Amino acid sequence: MNALLRRAAVAAAAPAMAMSLFGCATTEEPGVRMSDDIVVGLLLPENQAARYEQFDKPVIEERIALLTNSKGTVRYANAKNDADLQTQQLESMIEDKVDVLIVDAVDSKAIAGAIEKADDADIPVVAFDRLAEGPIDGYVSFDNEQVGHIQGKSLLKALKGEAGSGSGPGSTSGKVVMMNGALTDPNAAMFKKGAHTELDGKVDIGLEYDTKDWKPENAKANMEAAIASLGKNAITGVYSANDGMAGGIIASLKAAGITDLPPVTGQDAELAAVQRIVAGDQYMTVYKQYAPEAAAAAEMAILLARNMSLGAAAHTDIDTPTEKSVPTVRIPVIALTKDNIKETVVTDGLYTVEQICVPKVQAECEKLGLE
Repeated sequence: MNALLRRAAVAAAAPAMAMSLFGCATTEEPGVRMSDDIVVGLLLPENQAARYEQFDKPVIEERIALLTNSKGTVRYANAKNDADLQTQQLESMIEDKVDVLIVDAVDSKAIAGAIEKADDADIPVVAFDRLAEGPIDGYVSFDNEQVGHIQGKSLLKALKGEAGSGSGPGSTSGKVVMMNGALTDPNAAMFKKGAHTELDGKVDIGLEYDTKDWKPENAKANMEAAIASLGKNAITGVYSANDGMAGGIIASLKAAGITDLPPVTGQDAELAAVQRIVAGDQYMTVYKQYAPEAAAAAEMAILLARNMSLGAAAHTDIDTPTEKSVPTVRIPVIALTKDNIKETVVTDGLYTVEQICVPKVQAECEKLGLE
């Protein structure tokens, strides 16, 4: 994690600009809170994807400690994909009078009422990773439509036989199955839009699913239905919106007796997905640098808790379905394949070679120079 945090300090350059505001706060912004005993409420949506508790939560906690001279505290809650539970968690934090909230919504619409209550209580809210509705004060995420573009472009490249080291033969003449994320997640719609922009008119999309709760088991069941409907020999590529679902999809393909797997996309650079890429089971994933995103959210939260402007911290702004011109930080994303594992997740300290190259993929690691 230390390497990840060091990477955050460099890569989160724009949010780090906010730190310069602290030194001039008393002269430039009357009413600024200078005490460090800040309580941050952190609400994350689920624990199916490894990223939330393995990366996001620890980075936010350590960044808050750094920004508050170790006097700030983080109150954490994970909703486990239950929108009603997350509303209760948020309302409980309002009752506990936290100073600021970082919210990664299970359901962007369902959370709006609770965020309105936070606004009524003068508790600012940073929407983290997913664009929540309601009166949010800041937003930190990746360029989510670009994620879909990268996934679509990568899959098309593999289908055209231009991938070099793809996970399967691929063909633009067969059927592509699209396994999108949950309808309750606004990011899923952006991933889907970007992917369709790249794939529409260039491949035959045989079947398409919106996967409930992003759960791998739901993606596996959807893939089983697709194989039964289209035939296992007709499927030449699978768009999977994230790595967890890719794991379920690949399990379904293997269970159907498909040994020469079609190229499968992903997102999040989960360790299991990187190992599948090394093994040749998954073609690619989208590497999102969690540390800069989490650090940006923490820095926005502390600025808001101190009653300071987000002007110097935000790259741009965004309109939500309920709000105009919300200050926004967008973190760039990277396509990860066999060809750039070392210079991305290994160099950045996300995983060590030893973590990736477990015995079952050791031989493939050696072929890739991961030693």
